Amino acid sequence: MSRRSGILEFAVLGLLREAPMHGYELRKRLNTSLGVFRAFSYGTLYPCLKTLVANGWLIEEPGNTTEDALAAPLAGRRAKIVYRLTAEGKEHFEQLLAQTGPDAYEDETFAARFAFFGQTSRDVRMRVLEGRRSRLEERLEKMRASLARTRERLDDYTLELQRHGMESVEREVRWLNELIESERAGRDLKGSAGGGPAQQDTTSGATGDLPRPGDDPRPDTPGDTAT
Repeated sequence: MSRRSGILEFAVLGLLREAPMHGYELRKRLNTSLGVFRAFSYGTLYPCLKTLVANGWLIEEPGNTTEDALAAPLAGRRAKIVYRLTAEGKEHFEQLLAQTGPDAYEDETFAARFAFFGQTSRDVRMRVLEGRRSRLEERLEKMRASLARTRERLDDYTLELQRHGMESVEREVRWLNELIESERAGRDLKGSAGGGPAQQDTTSGATGDLPRPGDDPRPDTPGDTAT
C-alpha cells in the first residue's frame, strides 16, 4: 500500500467514525475538512472503500432517505450506497490513532493525523507533535547549512525563495511549540472539545489559521485529480 493510500484509508475511517455516509458525502468532507485531499477523484475513493469493505472495516447499506429511495425509479440509477464503520473498523482506526512512529511526522501524514487530534489521546498527541517538531528542526538545520554554502552563488530571487522556505518551517516550529505548551498545560484547542476533526486548508499554506505542515517554497506537485 502506498503512503497516500494509507492516509486516505485512515481519513475515511475517521470520518465514518463520526457518522455513516455515502461516497459523495465522504468526498465532500475529504475536500472541505481535509485539504490534503483536495485534489483526488472518485476513481481513488471507491477502490479505497471497496478495500475497506473487503477487510471487514466497513459495511455497505442501501440509502434510507426518501431521496435515495426515489433515485433508482426516477433516474434509472441505483440508490446511493451508505458506508458504515464496523466494530472491527473502529478498533482498527483506534489502533491507527495510537501509532506515533516516524510516518506520523511526514508532511501529508501529519496533516491528516492532526485533523483527527480531537479523537486522539493527549499522550499520543504529544508524541506526534514532538516528533513533528524534531523532524522540522532537523529540516531547518539542513536548510540553513545549505543556504550558508550556496548563498554567494544564488541570485536575489532564488535567495529570497530559499528564505521563504526557511521562514515557513520556522513558523510551523513556533506553532508546534505553542501546541506542545498547551498540551503540557492540559489546555484543549478552541473548538476541539467536541471531539471532531480540526478543519484544514492546505491549499493556502495553512491549517485553519496556522502554518501548513511541511510548507515548502516549491509549487505543489499535482495530486490525483479528477478527469
